[in-house]
Amino acid sequence: MATPAPISTGKPSVLIIGGLGFIGRYLAKHIHENGFASELKIVDKQLPQLAWLAPEFEEACSPDNFQQADMSREQTCENVFERSDGSTWDIVFNCGGDTRYSQQDEIYKQRSLKLSVVAGKEAAKRKVKCFVELSTGAIYKSDSDPSKETSKAKPWLKLAKYKLQAEAELQAIPGLNLLIVRMANVYGKYCSKLVGTLLCMARVYQHLDREMKWLWTKELKTNTVHVTDVSRALWHAADWYINGKANWDESTMGKVPLFNIVDEGDTDQGRIQTAIAAIFKIKTGFHGAFVSQFAKLNLGSAVDEENDELLQPWGDLLNDNGITRPGPITPYLEGETVKDCDFCLDGSKFKSVTGFTYMVPKVTEEVLREVIESYKKMNWWPTVGRERERERERERGLLAGKEKAVASSASAKPETV
Repeated sequence: MATPAPISTGKPSVLIIGGLGFIGRYLAKHIHENGFASELKIVDKQLPQLAWLAPEFEEACSPDNFQQADMSREQTCENVFERSDGSTWDIVFNCGGDTRYSQQDEIYKQRSLKLSVVAGKEAAKRKVKCFVELSTGAIYKSDSDPSKETSKAKPWLKLAKYKLQAEAELQAIPGLNLLIVRMANVYGKYCSKLVGTLLCMARVYQHLDREMKWLWTKELKTNTVHVTDVSRALWHAADWYINGKANWDESTMGKVPLFNIVDEGDTDQGRIQTAIAAIFKIKTGFHGAFVSQFAKLNLGSAVDEENDELLQPWGDLLNDNGITRPGPITPYLEGETVKDCDFCLDGSKFKSVTGFTYMVPKVTEEVLREVIESYKKMNWWPTVGRERERERERERGLLAGKEKAVASSASAKPETV
């Protein structure tokens, strides 16, 4: 059986499962650019050429660091865990699994739950120094008061249900050096989930010159964390773990360290709405109680109607801009995410125990503009739209008005002989 290699360089060897995913690639870049690892290996089911990698990730995710593999398969997992010198990895980050919403249960069981358990068992067998499992804060019961790590669990997303099950099964594996992180909505450059979807929706509403309205209320919590802080937090947590877990008292805190990862902005729908209104210069607001209540009773139909209204104009925008490969971003709403559920986390424990500080403490208009610029950089973002036509129409209207005024003034002057 392989054993962990001695850290002769003072740097651990690192394996990132799901290393081409949104979080995985940022983590790989963070570790690579800072030279934190003696060896870095990323493994993923998909190929880098199909992962929509921006240029800044190409070096960290180069062929020298990459291996294509399905880690839910026991034999494959065993092979990946054994390094070329016969040793195993010091730190393993599990960023893998199916993170799409509204999938069938069997998909989450196979691609997320099974992957976590198979990798966890292999990590325990090989005595990996730290196995970091990425989970979600959506495992907690919806509450506008921030959920602590000890708060009641009641998953309100299907993927969260299987993440919670994976947490439990991992904690039952003997000898596994486990660390669990539960994250808020992760966003940042090139993101395609909640924040990315809202930005795409806003672009369509700008194009249509229509008001963008949200369901529920501006106070509904949609807590966030920037992906650069997530990558920093993951490394910080693993480094803290293998260096003795300072300030962690197993007798009062439990055997397995578990932390919420969330920024300090206590993001709600109102904050995002305000920023979007300023960026796109569109009118925004919230549906009244009657419409929201109707939507709650007929959520599937309401979401389908919204998607029907937005997807065709989005396609038109892409065509008008000559965008044939629009990347992973879309205004398509997943019905599962449009719920009257607060996503609200208390992240104080991670900061107080490990000493971590956030570099992007809250969602701002500036940070969201950076996200849009990243889309433009990848030629995913339609910059030309009907709003320019409307501007030209307004200009033509003003010009016509001036010409008419001049003509009227001239005709009013008395003729001279």
